[in-house]
Amino acid sequence: MLVLVAPGQGAQTPGFLTPWLELPGAADRLGSWSDAIGLDLAHYGTKADADAIRDTAVAQPLLVAAGLLSAAALGARTSAADAAGADLAPGAVAGHSVGEITAAVFAGVLDDTAALSLVRKRGLAMAEAAAITETGMSALLGGAPETTVPHLEKLGLTPANVNGAGQIVAAGTLEQLAALNEDKPEGVRKVIALKVAGAFHTHHMAPAVDTLAKAAEALTAADPKLTYVSNKDGQAVTTGAEVLSRLVGQVANPVRWDLCMETFKELGVTALVEVCPGGTLTGLAKRALPGVKTLALKTPDDLDAARELIAEASTSAADAAGA
Repeated sequence: MLVLVAPGQGAQTPGFLTPWLELPGAADRLGSWSDAIGLDLAHYGTKADADAIRDTAVAQPLLVAAGLLSAAALGARTSAADAAGADLAPGAVAGHSVGEITAAVFAGVLDDTAALSLVRKRGLAMAEAAAITETGMSALLGGAPETTVPHLEKLGLTPANVNGAGQIVAAGTLEQLAALNEDKPEGVRKVIALKVAGAFHTHHMAPAVDTLAKAAEALTAADPKLTYVSNKDGQAVTTGAEVLSRLVGQVANPVRWDLCMETFKELGVTALVEVCPGGTLTGLAKRALPGVKTLALKTPDDLDAARELIAEASTSAADAAGA
């Protein structure tokens, strides 16, 4: 079974969209989305520097747009409307943090424009919340959750992303993160500051929840056409209303990607493809899901290999169903 996943904030790099815009129709599609949300996505995806695309209000819609463009180029199902012509429909979808909105489009819960409108408001609201106090996030490599989590809480930090595969992301004030650098939990090999501008998925984002809830009220969410796995608890969500509710609340609650990967395992995942800008989630899967074939869409040069992997996964699933 194939799982299609979308990365979260911090995966972006300067110019990463440039090769994707050379594909037929991609520039026009991105231009249409830019007009709809009042943000020049092509500029930020091709010409802007690292500081510009670190801005939460920019990074989040840029990442969702990149995920949708690359999935469309792959030929995977990217909306309910695409279902009839898509021969690469995954068995399940999920996204990390803001990638959950990308995954909601894959599952047919939201259409492209609704998703980008929501993520634009999400990014602005979270940027405003982040401006109240200087905060950030750092990834901890190594260590065990039962040791790391209490240590973070002792320092006043939140385990904002429990990613599995020996990685937890701590979030809090810059002073708390500085203290973490001086006092690492037992077993943690390295602490890496992330390219984000706030303590996402913590109480620091509470002001953004109300704003996002109001934005969500204007949207119509269809029930998922594919298995949609949620960051809240790794569970599959079966109604569009529940998906939307979780997208709102998740900005101030921890991401449990470890539980998402446990669900992938239970579903019988054999292959995992990460949409652009891929790399982070496939890296986690390689460590946490041994035997599962993975591929990250970094440039259009990866498309053929991804299609082959998806075709192989589809054949295996069909054979298993007929056994």
